[in-house]
Amino acid sequence: MEEGIIKLKNNNYIKVLKIKPINFNLKSNLEKESILNSYKNFLKACNFDIQILIQSKKEDLSNHFSKIKNNLEKEKNNILNNYYDEYFYFINKLNNEKKSSSKNILLIIKNNNIENNSSEEIIIQELNDKYFKIKDYLSRCGNNVFEIKKEELINILFSYFNINKYQKIN
Repeated sequence: MEEGIIKLKNNNYIKVLKIKPINFNLKSNLEKESILNSYKNFLKACNFDIQILIQSKKEDLSNHFSKIKNNLEKEKNNILNNYYDEYFYFINKLNNEKKSSSKNILLIIKNNNIENNSSEEIIIQELNDKYFKIKDYLSRCGNNVFEIKKEELINILFSYFNINKYQKIN
């Protein structure tokens, strides 16, 4: 099976794409206007259903903090230790307020074949054509669009359908 494509029980197929977005807030007003116009063109050009899924998860910063702490212990500098304590408090507070999180932005596209007699190759080709269309238009907005590898797709689906377990693990 192709990357990111799932065959559903009802013999429909979907393709899951991962989007790496731009930071819109860092753009100038002229750039923002251009991005919005490109996005409007994307929405007009996609004459098929798109589902957007955004997954947020709180970051585990313990490794980050332990590396900094180890480096500070080697330095043995009290001034740096004070800065570390303030930094640790500030970042930990942000993280606890869920202002520090990673986001997965996913687009899900579905084959629109009403006829069930289309071959799997034709359906997969149609999904891939839609993928390339989305990739083309969203790249004009500055975004990157990726096909998802099978292992990553399994992890995403697991976290989506087992949100309570996933939150306890992470």
